[in-house]
Amino acid sequence: MNVLNHLPLFAVWILAVVSPGPDMLVVAQQATTRSRRHGVVTGLGVASAIAVWAVASMLGLSVLLARVGWLYDVVRLAGAAYLVYLGARALWASRRTERVPVEPVDATPTSAAKAWRTGFLTNIGNPKAAVFFGSLFGALLPADTTPWGRVAVVVAMVLVAASWFALVATLFGLPRVVEVYRRGRRWVDRVTGIAFVALGSRLALDR
Repeated sequence: MNVLNHLPLFAVWILAVVSPGPDMLVVAQQATTRSRRHGVVTGLGVASAIAVWAVASMLGLSVLLARVGWLYDVVRLAGAAYLVYLGARALWASRRTERVPVEPVDATPTSAAKAWRTGFLTNIGNPKAAVFFGSLFGALLPADTTPWGRVAVVVAMVLVAASWFALVATLFGLPRVVEVYRRGRRWVDRVTGIAFVALGSRLALDR
């Protein structure tokens, strides 16, 4: 695989990954409210969903979603509902009338699995990802890329995403950031909840 031929694709991908959105928000929330480890695992969940969308797009799913409108809508509305659910949960937590300590960190495998699932569902519920990958590959992936080259492209893209979200989790899991969250927990939860609800509503209404 000629790396230079794929530089435009990866440049666009990096810009897309670092752009603020539901994925970054959920990773930051998990890292701040739970632990840095939970944030990293949530990021791995997001990266896993990205792998699914990327592979599916190469296999033609983006074309299928474009032609079968109801299937696109089902995935879109399910994803929107999940984002609204995350927002509602954060808003409910913000109802505390007094400042309370952050819940003890649960480091069990079950807790880690829940963090992974949160990241995975946040990304997999957005069918626009398939459309994005379809457009990205159609415009910037060289036509002569071999099957193994395509596998390498997907792996590299997933690694870029996982590395970025690990960095986000590390930054938001810093003791100083966690302390700021503890001091203004109610308002931070409220703003985060509103952001999730707004993102979910936008996904539900924007076709």
